[in-house]
Amino acid sequence: MSEKKAPQLLHLVIGGELSSLERPEFQDLTKVDFVGAFPNYRSAYDAWKSAAQRTVDNARMRYFIIHAHRLLDPNDDPERGH
Repeated sequence: MSEKKAPQLLHLVIGGELSSLERPEFQDLTKVDFVGAFPNYRSAYDAWKSAAQRTVDNARMRYFIIHAHRLLDPNDDPERGH
């Protein structure tokens, strides 16, 4: 019996120091930390959590998960039930 391969749902994890805590605007785009590209939310979440924990002492440092698969094909999103 062959296993059904889960669809790749591209997620990006990035972070950096914010200009202000009120909005997600990076202070310096040349210093944005690209943590990586991940095939599913779970692995992206694990990477996000690890990066966020490494920078917990800096209140302006934030990491984000970008659901890139939604940008690439917004009409075919298994996470939203489409």
